Order: sequence, then structure tokens, then C-alpha cells
Amino acid sequence: MDERKRNLNRLKAGASYFGCGGYLSKLEPLRRLEIYNTLGFERLSRKNGDINRIFEECEQNWQQTFYVMLMRTMGGVDNSKAFSTLARRVPYAVLLRERQVATNVEALLIGASGLLSLYPHDEYILNLKRNYSYLATKYSITAMEASEWKLTRIYPNNHPILRLSQIASFITYTRDMMDRMLSCTSGDDVFRLFSCQTLPYWQTHYTPASTSRTVAKRTGRTKTDLLAINLVVQMQFAYSSYTGNDRLYARALALLENLPAEKNSIIAQWNSFGPLARTAFDSQALLQLSFEYCRDRRCEECPVGKRILDKISPITTPQEEE
Repeated sequence: MDERKRNLNRLKAGASYFGCGGYLSKLEPLRRLEIYNTLGFERLSRKNGDINRIFEECEQNWQQTFYVMLMRTMGGVDNSKAFSTLARRVPYAVLLRERQVATNVEALLIGASGLLSLYPHDEYILNLKRNYSYLATKYSITAMEASEWKLTRIYPNNHPILRLSQIASFITYTRDMMDRMLSCTSGDDVFRLFSCQTLPYWQTHYTPASTSRTVAKRTGRTKTDLLAINLVVQMQFAYSSYTGNDRLYARALALLENLPAEKNSIIAQWNSFGPLARTAFDSQALLQLSFEYCRDRRCEECPVGKRILDKISPITTPQEEE
């Protein structure tokens, strides 16, 4: 076995624990930035492809596309699929017709989720059910099955019903929501846009019929930063590509570079080698590296792996051998 093959096997053996993190941590900042730029734009392009597919499914309607993306992003890792299904069952156009009455928007979203069947009755929930029954008939909406949602090991402030109540408030009280999203230039802008307060019932409830201490159940800063990274930046990038708007393209990149890095187990593992992820652009690049290369041990194709292999065992051309 030649030296290059042995080194490649070592890289593949270390891919499961991101072994090339030590190499990245020792690189000069400019060299590391070159790698991050390659990976970051790969990830933006992949997500742009996802949004374009949703855009086509939504019959090239950007408002519905944004709504579907909002729903699936609010669902997080555990419930993104269920939120996406709900967004297709209750289209944005239907919510627009009903948003003069906040409880109608909430009844449509929470009722169609199928989750109300899991909870004991109280007056508010009974009213939601009655309201949903009428609206479902009006718009020919069929509720999802409660089993489509993941509800175990979910923090109370991330419960799907509470998230749906926050989305309902956002849609009810936010005018020109897509234009406002496209104009965001900072994490503070995104926080102001999405931190709508829920209807009064939820101030004393995380889930139906189970009271809590009185807390304004606004969408918190951690969640709005994730919305900035996974929704706002991606939509700005996709819409700038669609319209050829260079200023919007630059705005998306600047927002990503000015947001803090994501905090999750994957980024924590990379940062165990040193401060490899300082900004959201850094963490997005490292997530691309993790999911597209390390996970499948594609070290020979990886921007990091190729550099390591070429440094240890450079490939010589026939001219160089002569």
C-alpha cells in the first residue's frame, strides 16, 4: 500500500470524530478562510436548491415558499417534517383570509396539527376545537394525525403547540412579512421581526390545559438567531439568486458573518480542537464539512482532506518525475 493510500485511510478512520480539526486549528487564518469559503458557499448553494424545489412545489409563489420555510425552520430537527406537512395542509393564503381574527389563525394551525385531541378540555381548547371545525369545513382542511409529531424529550418552550401559537401571532400581526424579512441586516432585526407575543392564554400555558407561571411566551433570542441563519439568510440568498439582486446577496452574506456561531454537539466537537467556529458562516462551513464529507468519509474529495493529502504525499506529474 502506497503512502498516499495509508494517509487516506488514516483520515477516513478519524472522520467520525472530525480528526482533521487539529489540522484546521493550526492553519493560518487566511488559509482556513479559503476552506470555509468553499464549504460555506457549497452549503448555501445546496440550501438554495432546497428552496427552489419548494418554490416550484408552491407554484412559484414566494409568500407560500417563505411560509413553508418558516414552518419547517420553527419545527427544528425534531418536527421540521411535521411543520412542513402542516404548512401544505393550511396554506398561507387561507391564513391571510382569516388573520383579522387572531384566534382563527391559531385555530387553523393548532387544530389542523391534530394535537388538540391529546389534551383535556378546558374552555379555551373547546373554543379552538369548535372554531377549527367550522374553518376546516369552510376550507376543506383535514387534520394531521397526532402521531406525526415528536413530543417526547421536547423542552416546554419548544413544544409544537407553543411554536404554532407564536407563528399564528407572527402571521396575524406582521404586515409585509416577506419584505421585512428581506430587509433584515442584523440579528437584532431578526429578533424584532419574529419575537411576537402569543395570545394571552399562552402566557400561563406551555401546553393546553396545563397551567404554568405567567411568562410572556415570545420567541427567544436563541431561536431567532437560528431563524436568522436557517431562514432569513437562506431566503435572502435564494431570492437574490432569483432576482439577480447583488445588494441582497451581499446582505445575506454580511448577516451570516455577523451572527454568532450555532451551538450544537457537532460545532462543540469541532471547537474542542480550538475556536474553529466564531461566526455563523464558520459554523455553516463546518456543518457542510461534517454532513457532506466526514459523515460519508469522502476525505479524498473534501477541501480539507485534499490539502492534507497533498501536503503529506504530493502527486507528481510525469514532467516532474523526469
